[in-house]
Amino acid sequence: MIKKAVIPAAGLGTRMLPLTKSQSKEMLPIGSKPCIQYIVEELAGCGVEEILIITGQKKRAIEDHFDKDNELNRLLHRSEQPDLLRALAYEDMNVQFFYTRQSSPTGLGDAIRLAESFVNNEPFIVALGDSLIFSQNNPPLLERMINLYTQNPGAMVIGTREVSRDDVSKYGIIKPAGEVTGNAIEIADVVEKPSPQTAPSTIAFAARYILPPTIFSALERTSPSKSGEIQLTDGIRLLLKEGTKGYGVPL
Repeated sequence: MIKKAVIPAAGLGTRMLPLTKSQSKEMLPIGSKPCIQYIVEELAGCGVEEILIITGQKKRAIEDHFDKDNELNRLLHRSEQPDLLRALAYEDMNVQFFYTRQSSPTGLGDAIRLAESFVNNEPFIVALGDSLIFSQNNPPLLERMINLYTQNPGAMVIGTREVSRDDVSKYGIIKPAGEVTGNAIEIADVVEKPSPQTAPSTIAFAARYILPPTIFSALERTSPSKSGEIQLTDGIRLLLKEGTKGYGVPL
């Protein structure tokens, strides 16, 4: 069972300006909960017990949200409002939270590098802090990914989704090794944000990863992109070239 997860939540949210100028996109509400709470509950439901959230500037609200507010709980007890108390039940999840800060927006791979001491040479989950994945009708994506990892220990397992050819330049894209089946895709290569003309497929990363601790060595050896960012996709690509198996699990 994988017990540790990392939630990168340090991005600037520029695609949602001006809404995210002073408000973390991970804390924007979906119904009565912030986005990131759904992700934490997803991880807890899969057996994760320790979560490192990588934050950035103006992200203090994330820490406050998961910190137990004893005074608020006392007030709600006195006012006899059980429904409101139940809304705060997430404060008692069997999850221990850790936080670190990415001081400048230098890429997802750079953010993941900050988790090395937390991971402590164990496999771990990465769940992007602004992406909700949920289904009432099928086993959860992350649960299926963990099951596949259990059958292939030491491999990389990546959530995937189909996108249009016009949209491949927005995503990390997988080159399948052979025929694509319904349950899992063996990965031959990955490429970050290719052009529609050069993309090896239309199978994109879908914001969930299971990674071995060797990813940190790969990221240390990964050169920055033209924009100065360390891309997680490039670290994954290096591990694939060095013989680590990779699999995609489709939504």
